[in-house]
Amino acid sequence: MEGTLNITVPVSFTGNAVTEIKRLMNAEGFDTTQLLRVGVKGGGCTGMTYVLGFDTPTEKDGHFEVEGISCIMEKSHGIYLTGMEVDWQGGLNSRGFTFKNPNASKTCGCGTSFAV
Repeated sequence: MEGTLNITVPVSFTGNAVTEIKRLMNAEGFDTTQLLRVGVKGGGCTGMTYVLGFDTPTEKDGHFEVEGISCIMEKSHGIYLTGMEVDWQGGLNSRGFTFKNPNASKTCGCGTSFAV
């Protein structure tokens, strides 16, 4: 990551989220050149949707690390995501990553989109 801009850690991950992300990273065939992208994109029920997945860094990204997990986020997304907590729910009724975002003025029932 020579020449990249490091940013302060804008988001946090619960222990369950860290365990699930590391499980995915240790899966056979995982592309180790990709980093965990945290971000937003337009769309969803309330205007913006969370992005959480593995991706290749670009020049727009800031880099940070959480519990040994190398993460990237477009620097411009910090205004929407700083202070957010990512969790993993592994139950039968609710399974997947959830987002607790103090910057959201409105969230949807599915928990994956928000408004600011």
